Order: sequence, then C-alpha cells, then structure tokens
Amino acid sequence: MEDWTQTLGAGPLLAIAAGAIALILILIIRFKVHAFITLIVVSALTAIAAGIPMSALSDTLTGGFGSTLGTVALLVALGAMLGRLIEHSGGARVLAEKLVSTFGEKRAPFALGIASLILGFPMFFDAGLVMMLPIVFAVARRVSGKSVVLFGIPTAAAFSVMHVFLPPHPGPVSASEFYEASIGLVLLVGLLIAFPLWYTAGYLWGKFVGERTMIPVPSLFGDRDDDQPSNPPGVGTVIALLLTPMFLILLNTGLDTLRAAGVVSEDTVWFQTLSFLGTSAIALLITVIVATFVLGYRRGENGTALEKILDSALGPICSVILITGAGGMFGGVLRASGIGDALADSLGALGLPVIIVAYLIAVVIRLAQGSATVALVTAAGLASPAVIAGDFNAVQVACITLATAAGSVFAGHVNDSGFWLVGRLMGMDVKTTLKTWTVQQALQSIIGFVLVGVVYLIASAF
Repeated sequence: MEDWTQTLGAGPLLAIAAGAIALILILIIRFKVHAFITLIVVSALTAIAAGIPMSALSDTLTGGFGSTLGTVALLVALGAMLGRLIEHSGGARVLAEKLVSTFGEKRAPFALGIASLILGFPMFFDAGLVMMLPIVFAVARRVSGKSVVLFGIPTAAAFSVMHVFLPPHPGPVSASEFYEASIGLVLLVGLLIAFPLWYTAGYLWGKFVGERTMIPVPSLFGDRDDDQPSNPPGVGTVIALLLTPMFLILLNTGLDTLRAAGVVSEDTVWFQTLSFLGTSAIALLITVIVATFVLGYRRGENGTALEKILDSALGPICSVILITGAGGMFGGVLRASGIGDALADSLGALGLPVIIVAYLIAVVIRLAQGSATVALVTAAGLASPAVIAGDFNAVQVACITLATAAGSVFAGHVNDSGFWLVGRLMGMDVKTTLKTWTVQQALQSIIGFVLVGVVYLIASAF
C-alpha cells in the first residue's frame, strides 16, 4: 500500500461507493444475507473495484476489522457482563420497585423510565427491555384501567436512548473509533442530553399515545416472582455500581482537560495511573470485578455459578460485535481506497455542515435496511475522513459522533428487529407498533440531533 496511489477520479470512486452501499442494502433486504457476511463480501469487492492491489487486500480488510474490534469488543463484552450480574442478583428489580414506591403509582411511568435510564447504561436495549417488562406489567396491573403502552413506551425509550447515545454501547463506541473522538467527551455530552431527550421523546410521547391507545397487559411473563433471589442487593449498592465506571471515565476526561490547560503534567506517576484507571475498558473491568464480589461472592454465589453467569452475557452480544467489526472493515476499505476522501470533498462542495451530512447518511441507511449498527458504522465510515481532516475541536467531534448515532435510530419499522421485539412483547399489532414505537424512534432521532446540534453550536463559539 505504501507504493500504491489511487488513480481513479472522484466520479468513479463515488459511483463505486454508491454501488457498494446499494449492494449492501440489496443483499440484506432482498436476499436476507446476514449483515456480517454481507459487509465482508462487499468490503472485498469494493477494494477490488477501487484498485487496491491484491497483495494488500488481505491486510486492508483485516486491518479495518481488527482495529475496530480492539476497542469495541472489550467495552461491549464488559458492559454486558455488568448488566448480567445486576439482572441475575435481583438488583434491577429492587431498583425499579424502589423508584415506583418513591414516586407513587400516578408517576409510575416516570419512575420506570428513570430506572431504565440508570439500568440502560451497562445493559443492551433488548436485554434491558426483557428484564424490565415483567416489572412494567406488574405495575400496569396494579394501576387498573390503564394501557400497557403508557408504561411500556417510556421504559423502552429509556433503554433505546442509553443504547444509542452512551458508551459502552456499541453504537457510540464504534462511531467514536471512526471519528477518533474522545469516549469521555462522548459520554459527557450523551449524559447531558439523555434526560431531556428521554423526557420529550419517551415519557411525554408515551403518555400521549398511552392515553389514546388501549392495550391490555399481556400475560407473557405471568404473575410469578419466584425466580428472583431471596437476598437481592440494596438500592444504594446497585446505584453505586452503575455510577462507578461513569465516575472513572469522567475522571480521565477531567485530567485530560487539566493537562491540556497546563494545570497538571502528564509525566507524573499519579496522573498516568489515574488516567489508566479512567480509560473506558479498565473502568468497566474494575466495575465488573467489584460487582462480581458485591453481587456474587458476598451474596453466597460460588465461583462456578458466577463463571456461568458471566459467560451467559457474552453469547447474545457476539453478533453485534462481529457486525461492528465488519462495518469497521468496510470503513477501512473506503478510507484506504480514497472513496471516503472523494465523498467528503463532494459533500463539502454542497455546502452542508459535516454534522448534518453524517446524520442524513445514517438516516437513509437506517430506513433502507433497518439495522442501526449497519447504518451507524456505514455513515461513520463515509464521513470520518472529513471529520478527521477538518478543523474541529474535541467537543465538536463528540457531537458529530452522537449526531451520526441519532441518525442511525430514525423511525425503526418492519425491517428492524427492535420493532418486532417491542411490538410483540407488549402485545401490539403491526399498525399499533408503527403508530407508537416507529414514531417514537423518529422523535428520538430528530430531538436527539437537535440537542446535539445545540451543544455543537456552543462548542463552535469557543
């Protein structure tokens, strides 16, 4: 690759990019080919079409795949382990029930949403939703005469907001890798917008449709609670565990800010030690180790049982990790071939800000093929050359990262697995799910983009 120079012009390169994206959509939508296989095949074909030498083809493909997985796999796996420990110990149910008792039945949807926002930090959307729905159904039965939509939509929206906008979830993590964004700043901006975004697009929308759409409480999970442990952890313990990685990561960001301002020196041992402990993977690793002791050994779980609990968290996330890595492969090919640079130059000629371009690309791909992960990694791969080459400060890059993530969640419909998960678990038909969940996802995307855009404009002024 060192001696290879791209000879194709912007026109042919953009045509190759358009053809590659169209091929991804056709293979996934029309022929139902798995996204992981599709991305690998299209990456290889794109590299060949762009003229990358055969001798460098393998290194280009595996380089993009490996560099993405190096960070993403660690964060996603450790985050899933933490979520599984909290769920298995009964801490999730304890926290949710405490919030409901504190806020009262009338504000139960708000309380359930707050609990889901907290739990959604380490837990994946689908795992968190399935874990919380028995609690949602129990509360909905206690408040007679109300639709399950009134309680379910705010809960599902809370998990969706956290999954889309906050590390260690794969979306913002993988986008951060593409854009070379600070994970700490992405987390900070994500935390800043998470509550107002959920309140408007999740809670208020849930109340609106819940009062107009009567869906009885499904009997999917029954009324039994006998599968819960007899000695769950306290609410304070669960909250402390959930706040631990956020504290460590934000500590790292604060130290980096002080270093940039010249207040502290990066050559000191204490600075390097605290910075290391605050890196995302180490912060989560520390939290998982602490949670293993607090939620496991201290509650009487033996080593073999804990090993099985942690191992059970890894299986469901393998597909997400591999698809993300394959998306990194596709993005690596686009960058190595010069396609990304050509697209960035063409988009720049249109006069649209990069943050808008990244959002729109993610929206189009999301609507076309359904997968938020594929939409995010494709859009980030295409827009990253312009972001990396541009004169953006660290906060602006974090905002562009989250704007791309916002586009990737727009209006999930029948080609999105989350659409069926929410609709079927809550007992809604397709039409009702479109009117409630699809609209919610569109609102979440648009309002999220607006909130991120406000932070971006403020950051641009400094």
